[in-house]
Amino acid sequence: MQRVLWSVVLLLAATQPASAGGKLPKPLVTGLKNPESVAVGVDGRIYVTTIGEFGKDGDGAVMVIVDGKAVPFTTGLDDPKGLVAWRDLLFTADKQRVWKIDRKGKATVFAAAEAFPKPPLFLNDIEVDENGVLYVSDSGDLQGKGGAIYRIDPKGKVKLVTDADRVPALKAPNGLAMDGRSFVLLVDFLSGELHRVRVSDGSATKLADGFGGADGVAWDKHGRLYISDHSGGRVFVIPRPGAKPVLLAEGFQTPSDLCVDPSGKRLLVPDMKAGTITALPTQVPGQEVDETPLPLETAVAFPKLKRAGWKPITDAGLPTPLRPLVLTHAGDGSNRVFVATQHGVIHVFPNDQKATETKVFLDIQDRVTYNDKTNEEGFLGLTFHPEYKKNGEFFVFYTVRKPKLTNVLSRFRVSKDDPDRADPKSEEVLLTVKRPFWNHDGGTVLFGPDGYLYLTLGDGGLADDPFDNGQNLKTLLAKVLRIDVNRKEDGKPYAIPKDNPFVDRKDALPEIWAYGLRNVWRMAFDRKTGKLWAGDVGQNLYEEINIIKAGGNYGWNRREGLHPFGNKGVGPRADLIEPIWEYHHDIGKSITGGTVYRGQRLPELDGAYLYGDYISAKLWALWYDEGKGRVTANRPIRDRSLPPFSFGEDEQGEVYFLTLAPAGQGIYWFARGKAGKR
Repeated sequence: MQRVLWSVVLLLAATQPASAGGKLPKPLVTGLKNPESVAVGVDGRIYVTTIGEFGKDGDGAVMVIVDGKAVPFTTGLDDPKGLVAWRDLLFTADKQRVWKIDRKGKATVFAAAEAFPKPPLFLNDIEVDENGVLYVSDSGDLQGKGGAIYRIDPKGKVKLVTDADRVPALKAPNGLAMDGRSFVLLVDFLSGELHRVRVSDGSATKLADGFGGADGVAWDKHGRLYISDHSGGRVFVIPRPGAKPVLLAEGFQTPSDLCVDPSGKRLLVPDMKAGTITALPTQVPGQEVDETPLPLETAVAFPKLKRAGWKPITDAGLPTPLRPLVLTHAGDGSNRVFVATQHGVIHVFPNDQKATETKVFLDIQDRVTYNDKTNEEGFLGLTFHPEYKKNGEFFVFYTVRKPKLTNVLSRFRVSKDDPDRADPKSEEVLLTVKRPFWNHDGGTVLFGPDGYLYLTLGDGGLADDPFDNGQNLKTLLAKVLRIDVNRKEDGKPYAIPKDNPFVDRKDALPEIWAYGLRNVWRMAFDRKTGKLWAGDVGQNLYEEINIIKAGGNYGWNRREGLHPFGNKGVGPRADLIEPIWEYHHDIGKSITGGTVYRGQRLPELDGAYLYGDYISAKLWALWYDEGKGRVTANRPIRDRSLPPFSFGEDEQGEVYFLTLAPAGQGIYWFARGKAGKR
């Protein structure tokens, strides 16, 4: 693993912290007796541990915040410190044991001192992964000896992860935060250092130092990391892994463990000596991201449109909802709209909001396989040749009926006597892709401004990329491909562009344009800048947005978003391209990549990358400043709780999104709604 030092010495001194002028925001809660750690329960309420008097047992407690006041929830503890919520339970580290607290506040010992491989000296912080596995830090004798990190499984079995014998740099391990599922971040109270620990073998990598009496550490929902300095009264933020820390706030007395609230927009900071909890914005001073809602909403597009040949109910009485997956245009000046369904039908109709009926442009349902139980297969991609007006060629990507687990990229041609009808007999298969599993098919196919055809392929499916296809340049899976469909060479029905990045490497397939991608679900060129945007679906915790570059390695399956993935996971490396944006699965669990808006109807969206999440049904407009190398805005758009299947553009650059259509109304666009009226 490449070591990356995030030096705190070069803090951005010119950046104004949240407490500029020495004034912190007004505390949310006051009057607490030595508050140490804060957590948000499944009920959305804030819980905080209070130590009580130092050295006195039995007066520690877990408090719950009700109407701005602290109310006892669990009492009779000794010196409870770290606190974490998982499902409807709370867990807290208390001197030499770990308590489990149920929804009624009843505490039972989850891991007693004798359950640990060696008697703990000073259990401090506690963290939990998405499977309910706990990690607990032991700060040792607080003089630099005896420090350790333990893992506690859901049944209460304790194992040592690492200690000062294994990693001498550990002096007084304190705050913990998961970094993916296989790594834990820790800050050390005595050394002021930040380390990443590999759970499988206990090895550690130093990431940064200079955090004084480092106490708490927490991620927000977009890959920003926050660290508190207990002795220096400061809170830092690291904008993204590998970046320099930035001072977020100062003026605390003794800031302790940190926690992000359910909105993801506030960092909760307990101050032990002051007896308060204060909320700071989850932002980077000088690098703020505008997350205010846009005064827009979604509206049905082409509301009168009926789909030729489709019925919502079959003759047998079974529902057959439309599954539109592609919306595009032919680029021939006809201003027609083409919409393809996952079952294998392409509809065409005039780009007129008063349009009443589609025509069937192509129907290849007899060749396409689709099943709701394997719903990542089917008709997945459609694009028209840049010279379609002259040659009548278009290209599709779909899953064939036989053999199973096989996708094809095919060329079709329009019929000679009807511009609204393709010739189903004209199919020419250009590329056949076999997969080990049914999921992660990819399937976006489009032409770039260079005239070449680009195609996305997933990693082959299942989970974890079991065949390591992401990093294997001898397979087309987990890649973006680039081919020349205007020429044929080397016995293939296409040619390889001479400037493809791997044409001269014997250990790589020449079709590959970029790699290390899990399952790009929708990719699009910005028609103004030519940049290639992609939404890559995550697995465990994070969804990501990438700008695809020639030869780029996007990290899968060594990275997921901005984090190491799996036991082979690595930190930031110069040879890996990081996403420009990530979001945690608390926000959404399956990104639907969109396109950059360049239409005329809504000039306020110009330059915004419109995207959504299939699971949470949320929609956003994201702006990226290439000069600054960062996202400047990620603004939500009021949605209808409809899962976005896909996005598409018409010939004028207006953007639409597609969704499941039980009644046929599956095409939506964006409009100024009630919130936008002045």
